Amino acid sequence: MTHDLKDRFESEQHLTGTWVSIGHPTVAEVTASVGFDFVLIDTEHTTISLETLENMVRAVEAAPGDTEVVVRVPWNDHVRLKRVLDIGVGGVMIPMISSREEAESLVEAVRYPPEGIRGVASGRATGYGRNFEEYVGNAGDSLFTIVQIETESGLANVDEIASLDGVDSLFVGPADLSASLGVFGELESDAFEDAVGSVVGAGDDQGLPVGTLTTDPDDVEDRLAQGFDYLIVGKDTATLAAADRAALRTYEQAAESVTGTPTQSD
Repeated sequence: MTHDLKDRFESEQHLTGTWVSIGHPTVAEVTASVGFDFVLIDTEHTTISLETLENMVRAVEAAPGDTEVVVRVPWNDHVRLKRVLDIGVGGVMIPMISSREEAESLVEAVRYPPEGIRGVASGRATGYGRNFEEYVGNAGDSLFTIVQIETESGLANVDEIASLDGVDSLFVGPADLSASLGVFGELESDAFEDAVGSVVGAGDDQGLPVGTLTTDPDDVEDRLAQGFDYLIVGKDTATLAAADRAALRTYEQAAESVTGTPTQSD
């Protein structure tokens, strides 16, 4: 398993991911086959277990192309991070980073000694020991570490967070950040726009890519215009629901056109 997501973020512009929250390898494999640069598997707000996550990572790797996996962990927890990293992933996203101290704790958790405290083991990430020394030697430089800015404290401390060696990207969590600012879902409000400007500015100052999530493809241009460097476009559950609604509307319109009778759902 080779991961070059971090290198690609350093050398390319406007990489694109998508969000996976349905805990099944088939969903991960089909999504990866589309050609996104990465899929974000969410284990913060889902019931996805470590065993399921491991199989979803395998499914992404089995898909054609070079799509990589980023895993959002439930919290800035050293034990959970260690177990996810041992599966072998290209990156991790950590929610609710609100201070430099929390970011320092995160960086410590994802690095092996002497720079950090990550426990050393010959699991899947090392090819079950085949690439043990090589992996341990390179893991700190190859893992792409994304911190989410989604609280007022995180916003106030974003410059210090962004300046920390080991933080590779900032990510605006639109739902939580807008909620913390008292403008939940009002992504065009002045308060939210100003917050985005602060995060994007902090990233620009440190040369860090800044991303966010949009579940509606119609919002992509607006998000890029705000200065985001990359987007996670779409979410599996939202995409599924939208496609189902479109299929239902198509059927209803066709049935009414042919029969002249509105369908029952009308």
